[in-house]
Parts: sequence; C-alpha cells; structure tokens
Amino acid sequence: MKLNWKTFVVAVSSVGALLVMTAAVVVSQGPQQGTGGPPRGEGFRRGPGPRDGMFPMLHGLNLSDEQKSQIKTIMDNEAANTKDLRDKLKALHESEPDPLSATFNEALVRADAEARSKIDIELQISHARTMSQIGAILTTEQKAQLAARRAQFHEGPPPQQP
Repeated sequence: MKLNWKTFVVAVSSVGALLVMTAAVVVSQGPQQGTGGPPRGEGFRRGPGPRDGMFPMLHGLNLSDEQKSQIKTIMDNEAANTKDLRDKLKALHESEPDPLSATFNEALVRADAEARSKIDIELQISHARTMSQIGAILTTEQKAQLAARRAQFHEGPPPQQP
C-alpha cells in the first residue's frame, strides 16, 4: 500500500485536532473529585478573601450585622421567589435536543428560545428589584464606594507595569 503525502498530512492534522479538542474539554471541566481541587459545584470561588454568600460587590463595605441580616433576608427571598423560574430554565436546557445529532426543527428551537427569553426577563427584573432593595439599606458612604468600584470596573484593569 502506497501512502501519498497529502493523505499523510490530513491524517496527522486530524489526530492533532482531536488531541487539541480533547484537551480543551478536559480543561473546561475544571477540578474533579479526587484531583486535589474542590468537588465541582462545591466550594469553588474566584479571587481572594472570604465569601459569605453575598454579592461579591458588597465585600469590603464594612456592613453592619443588621445590614448583613437584612441583605441575607432579601437574597433568600429572591432565591425562593425565583426557584420556579430557575427550575423551568433548567428543564428547558435539559430537554434541548442535541444540535449535532438531531434533525433541525426551527419552530422548536424558536419556541425554546422564546420561552428561555421570557424566563430570563423575569429573572433580570427580580435581580434588579433585589439590587434596589439592597441599595435602600446601604449608607451614603457605602453607595459611594460601590459607585467608585463600578466606575473602576468599567474602566478595566490598570495597565501592567513592565
């Protein structure tokens, strides 16, 4: 059997692409149980510092215990009020057909997208309501700190020093 040069290059390229895709999938899955990292979905957080379940933007604002309690109540209420919406969104996601193996059905895809968008709108409204309630219990100084953080966030990170 004679192997021509083009067939060899295509075969090597295909194997290389397969290895790159496999590595990307493995890396994207993050730490798994027994790999030294936290189990998926448990205890993973980004950045330094303690986390107590509140929005990351509220850390470092020197919240009083009363404010923390009020914020926790507000967030717990939002979680309870949006549970059905989050469950519906999860069910829609899990019921999606595999786009690579199923026959394309534009009407079904469109209906699913519309259903997800309606749920997303309600979740965004709930989040805005929650943020408004939290903002109402912050002091003027705390609000100023948040405004400065927001401005800094929109400016982006400072340039790196050589």
